[in-house]
Amino acid sequence: MSDGEETSGGREADRYVYRGMTRDQLDAGYNNTEAVADSAQQMENWIAKSAEIRALSNAVLDLRYGPRPNNTIDFFKASASDQGLFIFVHGGYWQRNNKEMFAFVSEGLCAENINVATLGYTLAPDASLTQIVTEIGAAIDYLIAAAADLAFDIKNVYLGGWSAGGHLSAISANHKNIKGIVSISGIFDLEPISKCYLDEKLQLSTPEILELSPANVMTVADKKVVLFTGAQELPELQRQSASYAAIIDGQCAELDHQVIEGRNHYSILQELMLKKGIIAARIIDLTNSDAD
Repeated sequence: MSDGEETSGGREADRYVYRGMTRDQLDAGYNNTEAVADSAQQMENWIAKSAEIRALSNAVLDLRYGPRPNNTIDFFKASASDQGLFIFVHGGYWQRNNKEMFAFVSEGLCAENINVATLGYTLAPDASLTQIVTEIGAAIDYLIAAAADLAFDIKNVYLGGWSAGGHLSAISANHKNIKGIVSISGIFDLEPISKCYLDEKLQLSTPEILELSPANVMTVADKKVVLFTGAQELPELQRQSASYAAIIDGQCAELDHQVIEGRNHYSILQELMLKKGIIAARIIDLTNSDAD
């Protein structure tokens, strides 16, 4: 083979940035908005429903856990005291959305006497991923310290989230008061994130890629772990959860990995909003099994 051919082959190889994908293919592989035609309408529905939920009498809004504007928590009380708590971390690839638009996830769980807290956090590029993870830890600490005032069972607390929130839940699972996590369409390996369009605002450092990827660090050694993805999700999102499940299998206290038929990256949250939804039912089972 001539030098020219070797050089050409090298340039061809350089086109592939991750798992045999070019940069354009990797960008598309994580672009959920483009993959789901009605994603904007689904999010508009979330916003409208969440406005209704936040206006209800059981909503305790904007509890401040830190100094930055988004360092607030919305808490949705169950009708009885001393019930379990599900903490929800919103998605948006660490750089979009807010807790206010995700209040709808509390409806089905509160109807089954489970408290729900939705967390706000500073978005990239105004915060690094390291700072965002620190904020999630501070929010959990705040809730645990306020357990008596908010009247939930401090021994029955689960953490979960959707998309980037699934990542933030998994990486924060080692908090001593968290019994387990429920990750919905989560991200567990940050390497492909660092190589696609999402890194333009995140600017992930090499230590962050290594140390903040749940696939690289065992944060769930004594935790119950439930992973959900939709059968109509992008292949990369499905792979992330499947790969993480294989890594932690046998290493955590309990593992349940489910692929929900007919659900995409957005419609999957219907399974959390409705009390008879697959995700809500699983959380209800978890909290009921841990109740005193």
